[in-house]
Amino acid sequence: MQITVAGKQKEVADAITVEALIAQEDIENAQYVTVTVNEEFLQRDDFATTKLKEGDVVEFLYFMGGGR
Repeated sequence: MQITVAGKQKEVADAITVEALIAQEDIENAQYVTVTVNEEFLQRDDFATTKLKEGDVVEFLYFMGGGR
């Protein structure tokens, strides 16, 4: 099935979970990533059970602190 990941069209397995997508995309520092699906934030506890559908748009976000 086709989904959009970080602005790029990707072909992925049907009903892939967010957790499996994170592993497939080899996301660095996966423990710190926040995920949106169709502009809705997911809870980390839901990564393993949230199945993606044809046409979904997935973004990986990292919130960083810093400055003075």
